[in-house]
Amino acid sequence: MQKKSDDALFFEIAREVIGKARYDRMKNYISHSDITVYQHCIKVAHTAYRFAVEHGIPCDMRALVRGALLHDYYLYDWHDPNKGFRWHGFKHHRFALRNAEKDFVLSRRERDIIHSHMFPLTFWCIPRCREAWIVTLADKMVATAETMKKYR
Repeated sequence: MQKKSDDALFFEIAREVIGKARYDRMKNYISHSDITVYQHCIKVAHTAYRFAVEHGIPCDMRALVRGALLHDYYLYDWHDPNKGFRWHGFKHHRFALRNAEKDFVLSRRERDIIHSHMFPLTFWCIPRCREAWIVTLADKMVATAETMKKYR
C-alpha cells in the first residue's frame, strides 16, 4: 500500500506513457474549457491514483494510471464540426482504444478502462474491473471541474 503523500509510483508509471508514441499530440486539442486533452488525461490519471491510494483500494496501479493516461487518446479536434466528428461523447472511446492499441501494449484492464470510461453515457460499455470504475469516476470529477471553470 502506498503512503498518502507518495506520488513516486505514479510518476514512475506515467513515464511509460507520457512523451511516448503520439502522446504529445494531445497538447494540440482542447478537452473542456481551455484545458488540453493532454492536461485532462494527466489530471484524471493523478486523481484516480490519489483516490485509490487515499481510500486504500487494492488495484493494479500500473493499469489504473496507464489506462487513465490513455482514456482520451483519440487524437482529433472534436470541436470542429467540419471534420465529421459528430457524437464525440458516444464514439471517442473507440478511437482512443484503437490509437492506444496501435501505440502501446495494453493489458485487459487498460483496454477496459479506455473502452468504458464514458459510462453511463455509453451505457452499453459497463466498466468490468475496479480500475475502470475508479477512472470513470475520476474522469467525471475532473471533466465537471474543468467545464465549470468557464462559468466562474
